Amino acid sequence: MKHTRKLVFICNGSDCKQGGAKKLYKELKGLTDEPALKGTCKFIKTKCMDMCKTAPNVIVGDHFCKKTTADKVLAQIKKS
Repeated sequence: MKHTRKLVFICNGSDCKQGGAKKLYKELKGLTDEPALKGTCKFIKTKCMDMCKTAPNVIVGDHFCKKTTADKVLAQIKKS
């Protein structure tokens, strides 16, 4: 049985922090602690991704999410 976790990179540059990256991180951590998603994701805080005008930015696998919300990120996690 192969178990893989999805990598989710959350930008923590200054513009993304102002855009709600900290709140987004906490919300995603809480939502993925539910039994259906528990242990399926690894959240990694990154430095600036140089896409400041579209903050907050998240990368799920190979998909770049701009001006994102927790719902959009969860949909992408479930999709990939």
